[in-house]
Amino acid sequence: MSTPVWRKSSRSAEGTSGQCVEVAALPGAVGVRDSKDPDAGHLELTPNAFRELLRKAVDRWT
Repeated sequence: MSTPVWRKSSRSAEGTSGQCVEVAALPGAVGVRDSKDPDAGHLELTPNAFRELLRKAVDRWT
């Protein structure tokens, strides 16, 4: 099993008090974790659940 590559938004500035999440492609899932504490673990969402999460987040802020 390979190590996941965690990514965060290029819009995530260092001066944002670390309020950011990171995502990674996992086998059959999308991993989501807190960038402030990456060793605390992560959530694993199905691709459909991740899409729905993004849709709801966009709807909330637009």
